[in-house]
Amino acid sequence: MITEIPVELSILSAGYCLHPERLTLRGGTLKPVAFPAGYALIRHPEYGPILFDTGYSARFFQETASLPASLYRKITPVVYREEESAVRRLQAGGISPEEVRYVVLSHFHADHIGGVRDFPQAQYIYLQKSYEAVSGLGPVRATKAGFLPGLLPEDFRLRSIPVDEASAKRALPQGLPFSEAYDLLGDGSLLAVELSGHAAGMIGVFVSTGKHDYLLCADTVWSSRAFRENRKPHLAAGLIMSSRTEYHRNFERLRQLHEQFPKLRIVPSHCREALAHWGTGSVT
Repeated sequence: MITEIPVELSILSAGYCLHPERLTLRGGTLKPVAFPAGYALIRHPEYGPILFDTGYSARFFQETASLPASLYRKITPVVYREEESAVRRLQAGGISPEEVRYVVLSHFHADHIGGVRDFPQAQYIYLQKSYEAVSGLGPVRATKAGFLPGLLPEDFRLRSIPVDEASAKRALPQGLPFSEAYDLLGDGSLLAVELSGHAAGMIGVFVSTGKHDYLLCADTVWSSRAFRENRKPHLAAGLIMSSRTEYHRNFERLRQLHEQFPKLRIVPSHCREALAHWGTGSVT
């Protein structure tokens, strides 16, 4: 195992957006295809249910009802049903919103933070510079950055446990393209690595179930085909990246991980293939 304490893992999604595949995968089709808004439920033996991102919620449509945020919805149309929300899925599996103690946020794009308000007792774990990159933006720049501040609760800062350079780290096994990771809970169960490029300060998280090791890699790529077939996104995708240089560096890290550790399950948040292979469809 890459991590030290096994957890239970459910890979789920809450809605999806439509986008031409070619923007996300060099040589892909120009037709709009569905990109699920993936998130994960992690059941920790001590801390209980933990979320990695949340996908969309109905609040996304409220926050994009008028300009300039309505441009977000027009450029990236969203399809969503209320029963798909993270809070409804967890409730259907017997988990109340108040039981969720932590929500780990990979980054602050709206399709990843859409449901955070639904968990009133949760504390938020994220890389400090990820929030700093968007928190001071005005409405136009925030929309361009994919950030809708109204998706966050008013007491977001008070309930936050930001991760920075001084936070606890653990060494990772030799051979991985990362030498160390942020130990999010201090017990070696959730090990986060910075995967900036798509968004500043974006993180992915290594978790293990005992049977399989996973890297929840957020939006480092939009599909497993990208790193498996060495197909980077279209050049136009660079217009929405925080750093093309960091993106390419972390894209290569995923390729190296896949080639050197083929049994590691790399899970991009918007990959239909990963969701079909390893997703549960419901909280089990």
